[in-house]
Amino acid sequence: MKLAALLLIITILAVGLAGCTDVLELDVDEADPVEDGHEEETSTEVDEIEGILKVHYIDIGQGDSIFIELPNGEKALIDGGPRSSEETLLNYLDEQGVERIDYLVATHPHEDHIGGLVGVIKNYDIGKIYMPDVVHTTKTFENLLLAIQDKGYKITRAMAGDTIVDMEGLGLYILAPEEDADWEDLNNYSVVVRLEYKNNSFLFTGDAEKDSEDIMISKGYDLKAEVLKVGHHGSTTSTTDEFLDRVDPKYAIISCGADNKYGHPHKEILAKLEEKNIEIYRTDIDGTIVVKSDGKSISFK
Repeated sequence: MKLAALLLIITILAVGLAGCTDVLELDVDEADPVEDGHEEETSTEVDEIEGILKVHYIDIGQGDSIFIELPNGEKALIDGGPRSSEETLLNYLDEQGVERIDYLVATHPHEDHIGGLVGVIKNYDIGKIYMPDVVHTTKTFENLLLAIQDKGYKITRAMAGDTIVDMEGLGLYILAPEEDADWEDLNNYSVVVRLEYKNNSFLFTGDAEKDSEDIMISKGYDLKAEVLKVGHHGSTTSTTDEFLDRVDPKYAIISCGADNKYGHPHKEILAKLEEKNIEIYRTDIDGTIVVKSDGKSISFK
């Protein structure tokens, strides 16, 4: 059964099974991938891209939302933060002159990552929507599916090995989750994305925890990145020593809310980053963090 056909079914299941289970498997026919509402193909280009890449780690409190302005003029959004920060997110996107999001990635169904995406889908033209093959029985997830359905969009299942953008000198690549992922914890279904722009690279990990990190390491994926979005808001559930060594970042970005009840980022993770002389930026301290790249060097705004 196709993902698009499942939207209404999932909504009914989410309502009917709330309180019974947290995860439902999607039956997906991978031989016939779902295209987006506008039937656009994954970006490909022959000539090498020039221009400035901007990555905005938006301060939306306790959650994640990353807005990416690609040097080819396209725009991507990874997560939308919690519903309580939806207005903050929409105002920020409006300030950047956004009218269309070419690539929207909902890393996993937790509220602090997808709550603000309902407003994004309602207010902007969306190209492709990428989501992992997992369902959550919450009203927030139901609202997201209904917003997608109401706009006539479809969902592309995100799996390791998939390519979002593939151009000369520019790429967005999915490193997790695996096609056969079977986790109890929704965090490990997080869509992990690696962004390359010539000599510079970024890694966005959602809330991927140790289990997911171990799989990416065992598969031999290229994890190296100058800028790492630290997994799970700096929780000790993520960012193992081996994973951090594989990524080998110069900069670490932690997205979390000030004085949050989870104690994020955990002191153990901060100590680990400091021990490796990795420069740390935090949205709860620094506010929105904007990183620029010309493909040769990285600068912070």
